Amino acid sequence: MNIAPDGSTSVFAQIDPSTLPDQCPGGVGLTAALVVLRTGWVIVGSLPTANGMAATAQAGCLLVLNNEGTVAETITNVMINGPWDMTALDGDLTATLFVTNVLNGTVAGNGSIVQGGTVVRIRTTQTDTTMPSITDMLVIGSGFAERTDPAALVIGPTGVALAPGGSLYVADTLNNRIVSIADAVNRTTDAHNGQTFSLVPTLNTPLGVMVRPNHSELMVANGGNGLLIGLNEDGTQKSAGFISGSGSPPGAGTLFGLAASSSGLYFVNDGTNTLNLLSNPL
Repeated sequence: MNIAPDGSTSVFAQIDPSTLPDQCPGGVGLTAALVVLRTGWVIVGSLPTANGMAATAQAGCLLVLNNEGTVAETITNVMINGPWDMTALDGDLTATLFVTNVLNGTVAGNGSIVQGGTVVRIRTTQTDTTMPSITDMLVIGSGFAERTDPAALVIGPTGVALAPGGSLYVADTLNNRIVSIADAVNRTTDAHNGQTFSLVPTLNTPLGVMVRPNHSELMVANGGNGLLIGLNEDGTQKSAGFISGSGSPPGAGTLFGLAASSSGLYFVNDGTNTLNLLSNPL
């Protein structure tokens, strides 16, 4: 969907898996992974299933759409296995994507927790008329907890945000913690499941993570208790507020993505099927 500043909506793309320009193992499926590059390209993840159940989940891909919503290419690789969330460092003619993946051993685990979640860094080059081309791909995080879930399909590392200093924050959803991967843009090694940044008690199934522009505060949306919380640079809690309509019981996995604008903080609420604007962030 395309949502204008005035709140009006229109369909941006409706993707027919039979018309994809290249392979996407399993076809087209759900994900929270989506970035829009300044050159107009839209990159969205796909974690497909044949019947909506985890048992039929396949690796999927990243779909690259032009600014008119047409799929121009797909990105597949052995490192891309259930792309689940994504953020990007956009340099116009270059971009660095950070993609979490949640299918490494998850389906075989049949509901048990496995330590296979990854964060993959993908570097691209592009122009407004030339499709993104991969120049480098590397696993910079691994060993994150993940499992299948009858309601959520998969639960694993969800929520990624890049800080101005270069640290990548990742929501380790099943362990109710936020971790950091240092020097995420330039590192040449796997940081495994990162360093624990925050374990405050209000973290409960964190699903959305965002660094507030012009602030040091990290905002986290919790799917397990309906709280939107702010974390200081040292990982301690700065603020917390309950989002009404976040499901029954409170939370119920409904708070997902976060995005900032000059007007405030946008957040998705699956409980009310709405995109909301918080004009005075906590």
